[in-house]
Amino acid sequence: MNILITGITGLFGSFLAAEFSSFGKIHGIKRPNSSTRLVDELDLSIQWKEADLNDQQSIEEALEGMDLVIHAAGLVSFNPKDSDALYQTNVKGTRNLVNAMIQVGIPKLIHVSSVAAIGRSPEIHRVDEKFKWTDSPLNTEYAYSKYEAELEVWRGEQEGLQVLIVNPSIILGKISHQRSSTAIYDYVLEEKSFYPKGSVNYIDVRDAAKLSRILYEKQKWGQRYILSAGSVSYQSFFEKMAHAFGKKAPSKALPDNLLRLAVWYAGFSRFLGISKIPLNKKTAMLSRLEIHYDYKKVKGETGYSFKSLAESFQWAK
Repeated sequence: MNILITGITGLFGSFLAAEFSSFGKIHGIKRPNSSTRLVDELDLSIQWKEADLNDQQSIEEALEGMDLVIHAAGLVSFNPKDSDALYQTNVKGTRNLVNAMIQVGIPKLIHVSSVAAIGRSPEIHRVDEKFKWTDSPLNTEYAYSKYEAELEVWRGEQEGLQVLIVNPSIILGKISHQRSSTAIYDYVLEEKSFYPKGSVNYIDVRDAAKLSRILYEKQKWGQRYILSAGSVSYQSFFEKMAHAFGKKAPSKALPDNLLRLAVWYAGFSRFLGISKIPLNKKTAMLSRLEIHYDYKKVKGETGYSFKSLAESFQWAK
């Protein structure tokens, strides 16, 4: 079997390649200047293809002879200035891929979405796969782009594709991976003093990749699954991380007035081009939320046992 993975050079994409390599030949899409370090570290044999998700013809050429596509490529950004880039990469890129698969006749697609695509509501603190998207001030531009990308995938199903969607929460990799999803470690490594009042949902990248493989083996087509090992308060999250890393944990709850000041500072710093801090009004509101993305569906249908936070942090360091 020939498997094509977009986003294979990223954290989740590289671990998906490792998990799915037992099923057949792995083909990976990359740009000419993309680093293959994460894939190389896993010692995987990859058939590389150069293609651009914004160029449907190049995608169609890359798809020739494939049996399964895993779409893990995407842009993660919470900078308001990146709204156009988010649409271009996450929405239009997914649309082009779906259209190319239909055109070439590739039948099966595993789409890597995000819990952000499920949406949020100020009144609801526990969310599962049945939650209906509603417009909310809590939805970031990134969330909108992932939601619209999912609509393209479901449209593809209506046009004949078999689709499976996974919605991971924050993915925990190694510090050395140096990806956007592992930047959260810097907060403890730099021994910051304050912690947000809300909660964080998380999953070890090894668990997320393995669950994706298990769901594929179980042929869970036409379904979506939240991939999350649970949620804890930021205070507890950072305390466990600090203990594993041998660092001092943040010890003060971030007061609202200081949070507002931090939002202003982050925006001004981005304006000056001296910082890429992802804090804005929406992400600030999210950091105060206690929200739990329910993993009962995937747990019930697979019986999977997640790695503990302590185990993930020990591996991460």
